[in-house]
Amino acid sequence: MASSRLTILVSFLVLSLAVSSITAHENGTYTQKPLEKHIDVVVEGVVYCQSCDCYGTWSLTGAEPIEAATVSVICKDHRNRVSFYKAFHTDKNGYFYAQLLGFKMSHALLDHPLHSCRVKLVSSPLENCNLLSNINYGLNGAPLRYEDKKLVGTNYEAVIYAAGPLAFRPAHCTPKKQP
Repeated sequence: MASSRLTILVSFLVLSLAVSSITAHENGTYTQKPLEKHIDVVVEGVVYCQSCDCYGTWSLTGAEPIEAATVSVICKDHRNRVSFYKAFHTDKNGYFYAQLLGFKMSHALLDHPLHSCRVKLVSSPLENCNLLSNINYGLNGAPLRYEDKKLVGTNYEAVIYAAGPLAFRPAHCTPKKQP
């Protein structure tokens, strides 16, 4: 007898909760907070060691990728103040994937990454290829390119920009013999 009363009481409570939540939803008072989409800004590129055959040019023919090279991403706001700075390292293929965590735009148009961010060469781990070159403006800051590349997930999106390719050059190249 006591167990049947308990079953009836629990059933009544569950039913009343279900009816009140349906009524609240129908009245528009029940609102579920939508999940915010997280959007990241990413810069990618490759760092090479320029071959001696192409010394003095912007050519990367015969260039080799540099593992563990360091590049920096510098962003300035519309008042020319540094708003973001971080250094990144390349992988074994000379590739860097720079996720700009913490990058903020105070002005939607003027502080856009395409206008405000640059990638610069910082250092090379190779003793025989550690001089900075200005290939694709690696000394002064390579501008970003939008290549319509995105990573999209349920609540995540990464807009990927490209920079470079960038290159260091050897300090000593043997002179070419002239015929």
